[in-house]
Amino acid sequence: MSPAPKKPSALAAIEGVIHVIRGERVILDADLARLYGVSTKVFKQAVKRNREKFPPDFMLELTLVEAEQLTECYLIG
Repeated sequence: MSPAPKKPSALAAIEGVIHVIRGERVILDADLARLYGVSTKVFKQAVKRNREKFPPDFMLELTLVEAEQLTECYLIG
């Protein structure tokens, strides 16, 4: 059996920031901003100004419990 192909580093970086929340795979705004090389504020402004380019379920707001769980993941991981 041949070894599994290596993943490009960009793909590995993206996979590393995907979280499952409410059964959906999501990437946090701060992580997307970092991938695009902009600040979170600039990223969120761009999304807000171009809402028609995104599907209705593009963004969701985390509950306090969900945010705390993600924070714990970052601190532990």
